[in-house]
Amino acid sequence: MIKVENVSFSFPQKELYNNISFTLEEGQHCAFIGTSGSGKSTLIDMLMDPEKYLYDGKLEIDPDCKIGYVSQFSQVDKTKEMTVFEYIGEEFIRIQDELTDIYAEMATTTDMDALMEKLQSALDAFEAMDGDNFENTINKQLNLANLIKLKDLDVSSLSGGEFKLVQVMKEMLSRPDLMIMDEPDVFLDFENINALKKLINSHKGMLLVVTHNRYLLNHCFNKIIHLEDTEIQEFDGRYIDYNFSLLQTKIELQEIAVAEAEEIERYDNLIDNLREIATNVDDPSRGRALKARVKFQERLEARRIKAPFVDIKQPRIHLGVDQVLEDTVMVSVNNYSVSFDELLLENVNFEIKSTDKVAIIGPNGTGKTTLLREIFRNNHDAIEVHAEAKVSYLSQSQDETLTDSNTILNEFIDAGFKTYDEIRAYLADYSFEGEIFDQKIGSLSGGEKNMLQLAKVSASKANVLLLDEPTSHLDIYSQLALEKAIQEYKGAILMISHDFYSVVNGMDYVLIIDGKTIRKMTMRKFRQMIYKRHFDQGYLEAEQNKKALEMKIELALKKTDFELAKVLAEELEELIKLL
Repeated sequence: MIKVENVSFSFPQKELYNNISFTLEEGQHCAFIGTSGSGKSTLIDMLMDPEKYLYDGKLEIDPDCKIGYVSQFSQVDKTKEMTVFEYIGEEFIRIQDELTDIYAEMATTTDMDALMEKLQSALDAFEAMDGDNFENTINKQLNLANLIKLKDLDVSSLSGGEFKLVQVMKEMLSRPDLMIMDEPDVFLDFENINALKKLINSHKGMLLVVTHNRYLLNHCFNKIIHLEDTEIQEFDGRYIDYNFSLLQTKIELQEIAVAEAEEIERYDNLIDNLREIATNVDDPSRGRALKARVKFQERLEARRIKAPFVDIKQPRIHLGVDQVLEDTVMVSVNNYSVSFDELLLENVNFEIKSTDKVAIIGPNGTGKTTLLREIFRNNHDAIEVHAEAKVSYLSQSQDETLTDSNTILNEFIDAGFKTYDEIRAYLADYSFEGEIFDQKIGSLSGGEKNMLQLAKVSASKANVLLLDEPTSHLDIYSQLALEKAIQEYKGAILMISHDFYSVVNGMDYVLIIDGKTIRKMTMRKFRQMIYKRHFDQGYLEAEQNKKALEMKIELALKKTDFELAKVLAEELEELIKLL
């Protein structure tokens, strides 16, 4: 068990944790969630190296606890000359070589006792990683992730997504007591996300995973740790059950709030009457009655239930547009091709009209980002952008559109804002408040940087948006806010995304990479294709029914029809059991 007890910690400019407590136990697969910048990565670093931090409270971690770690920023080392198998089995091969050297040394040594001690240590390490079955285990993991074809390839040739999965395998096979992964899903395509799901679900040890990916959250974890506004909430169960629990609590709290508001209104009227009487009639008892009523009202106000985890404030992303050209082709791609070491795309043809919302879907490393960048630059013979198109671009490489050495305020002065007060007022909608405006952009979390990119895109009032992985690093509340903004946007969008929910909830159709070209696919066919590949029969219908019930509950709450909301919640609970 790992135990965090009453831990408090602050940076000079921000309080991160206030008396937070939680436990991690053997066999738990725990998702660590929370809004961007709330301190998830810092807490992970604290667990791995407590001595670096001056904190209040207790961290109970066995000194012999072995922690495996996969960073959200892991990249292929192009200088490594080894195969994928050699990279995954690096520690196994090292111990195997050490054993070979020890056995050879035994023939000539004069200090057999010291050598036997060294041999026993190496054998213990070999046994701990199940060395006798190690090669077979690596093959099983590669097969599970559908990457066995990469086994003998040079590790430096892998795409970023493939390397992330290989790194996950390597850490898992070292058999850590606790495996920590910080947003391992970022930039993974649909197939690799599914492979990551299989790896997580096959792992027998304790897992702590920071993720905002709704697909993984719904299918991989049996415990939720939620960090929000310096507080922690633990939930033993699936993410889908956690969300249902929050919904039930929301119904209860809103019902209580309405009842209390009615009661307070009654007492407000009574106090007004008493105050008028006390003013016009010289009677000390009337004044005492007024004071008693006021004190009772204050107690009612203080009794209001505060639930920071139930109704978290979403950012307000508003993708405005200055000019929409009705029924006009804004982007035309004709016989486009791209290659690096090999041909990636050829004979690509499509057009984007003025109100089209389109997702480009395909595996990692197939040229999607290059295509989007070429459309933005508009200097390729095969690409034509309308003369009156105003194009704005969000890059998955955040330093392409943001300057790390800038403060947030300076970044937006550079973007055309006139005053600091104007910037502060504008960015409040994007969840930026207080001292964070003076921080260097390089010190922000990945999610905060992407929100800044979205804020810059929104401020441009462009009529064509090119969005490359806009949901990467974003917390769930920001993803939902972006989906809403995309649905309300009046211009054209071409978006690269591997987030299934953002695609199906916001796009009109998809352009799917098929072989080395691109073909158009309706959203209905795309949704059916994904569900057929990754879910049991009937799952799509069950999930659609779930969404419909959730919308009915929200509508009932808006009408303060709490009895209907409770009946619908009971139906939803039964449906969730099927998912």
